[in-house]
Amino acid sequence: MTSKTHLQNLALNTFNGYSSESSSCSPPSSPRRPGKVPHHRRRYRVKDHLRVRPGNFFGRVLSRRNLRIFILLPLLYISYLLILLGIALLHFCTPPPPTISISAPTSPPPLPQPGSVYRSHEVFQNLWPDIQSDNVSGIELSSLWRYRKRQKEGKPCKNTSPGRRHSGSSVPSGYLIVEANGGLNQQRTSICNAVAVAGLLDAVLVIPQFDFHSVWKDPSGFSDIYDENHFITTLKGYVKIVQQLPEVLMERYHYNISKIRSFKVKAWAEASYYMEEVYPILRKKGVIRIAPFANRLAMEVPHNIQFLRCLANYKALRFSASISRFAKKLVNRMIKKSSGTGGRFVSVHLRFEEDMVAFSCCIYDGGESEKLKMDKIREKGWRGKFTREGREDRPDLNRIDGKCPLTPLEVGMMLRGMGFDNNTAIYLASGKIYEAERNLTPLKKMFPLLQTKESLATPEELASFEGYSSRLAALDYTVCLFSEIFVTTQGGNFPHHLMGHRRFLYGHAKTIRPDKRKLVVLLHNTSISWKDFKVHVEEMLVESDRKGIMVPRMGQESKQTSIYAYPFPECRCLHGSQNLTLSSAQTLHSIGHKPHAMV
Repeated sequence: MTSKTHLQNLALNTFNGYSSESSSCSPPSSPRRPGKVPHHRRRYRVKDHLRVRPGNFFGRVLSRRNLRIFILLPLLYISYLLILLGIALLHFCTPPPPTISISAPTSPPPLPQPGSVYRSHEVFQNLWPDIQSDNVSGIELSSLWRYRKRQKEGKPCKNTSPGRRHSGSSVPSGYLIVEANGGLNQQRTSICNAVAVAGLLDAVLVIPQFDFHSVWKDPSGFSDIYDENHFITTLKGYVKIVQQLPEVLMERYHYNISKIRSFKVKAWAEASYYMEEVYPILRKKGVIRIAPFANRLAMEVPHNIQFLRCLANYKALRFSASISRFAKKLVNRMIKKSSGTGGRFVSVHLRFEEDMVAFSCCIYDGGESEKLKMDKIREKGWRGKFTREGREDRPDLNRIDGKCPLTPLEVGMMLRGMGFDNNTAIYLASGKIYEAERNLTPLKKMFPLLQTKESLATPEELASFEGYSSRLAALDYTVCLFSEIFVTTQGGNFPHHLMGHRRFLYGHAKTIRPDKRKLVVLLHNTSISWKDFKVHVEEMLVESDRKGIMVPRMGQESKQTSIYAYPFPECRCLHGSQNLTLSSAQTLHSIGHKPHAMV
């Protein structure tokens, strides 16, 4: 009975998933052998003892037989992780081997955009035989203007003296000191604007000072470049001008005008700004100093103030005696060099100096050595301006946009394409040309009668001008003023003033301003024919002529609408006036030359 009950309890426990004997960590003991148990019952009990019971799993894992497996499994897992980590580190530290592409060849890189690359030297080499054989002039210098326009007679100037409107007294409101910065013609703008501001403020103008610039490096003063006495005399009755401050003011500032606090005026300031902001301080302190003074007056000002600009620019400012005498010699020599064309010549303002090439960030045909040289010039002249963070220079876009200075070769090809033959005398106005020997060679091949101030004068004559960029520029300015045609290639203050001065003298003088955006596209095409090139360039000349007779609307804040480029109608009353004579007109009469393009 007891045996039967024991077996029933054992079966019941096995069915329920656990055994009361499994609580021990050692293997379970064998049950007592009951007496006289049948053989088949003994077999059953053995099988039941060997069967794996779920309730006894952890006990079996922790048994001596399975202990090695329990320890080995974590070690294998950790080893596996270490192997994966080693593979990852090896992959990270080892550079990837070069890949060998077995795919189909990729498409070639896109072609450069037309005009983005300097190929003018290649185009010239291809076209030079045709240029050399084509020497039939399509332009007669004696009848250049397709559009002729007779200059209107100037009416007598009204009483435009500013008077003493603001103070109600004949006593001036104070003294005005300005520092003109920049090159020759930027300084000229500053001087004329200073005269206008002095009239606006009822101030006495002290002869303007010239700021020494790191690029132009010219220490010249006002009297070294301009006739100071003529300037003072011409403006008498309109604006009072003195050479220096009165003694009492000089003593107050210890004879050093730099001790006078500089008043910062915004660019293109309106007349109302001067009256509201500057005039009260001038009345209070008796003297005011404005530095720098370039472009510190708006283009649109009251009529009587605009008149002062005209008077200063076209009557009061004339070059000093030393510059005028030597310039007259150069003009006469240039006329003699142009005997084959009746004394008529073409002047070209070429901006291909070293600093201009560097500043433009354009790439030409000088290769890596040129790039390194330009980088050094930019760093020396502009101290990090071109290397600051975030700046990106795109020479290709600069060229497409027409911002790259034309090379002598490009100017020569353009003029030959317009119809000027190799008998045309050309005066080249420029500073020191970048790589002059190499770059001027093709231009001289196309125009053998090319002249410069250096070729027209002896070294001894030029000695007193060397090292003074503004005085040298004044010589170029005068020769260009009397040329039959003036060609500008880059823009800037020099051609801006010169175009206006020629218009004032002659009413409608010929100026060629090429469309550089179109020109660079033509000079990019190495397969273009000379015939096609000429057709496009001749169309460019017609368009330049059409724009040359147009006068932009006034009132826009742009130097293209200023009296310096377009003197009429604002300055018309001064044209041909007898009481005020222009030195350049006197020079023309004395040398017996007048541009034949004018009516």
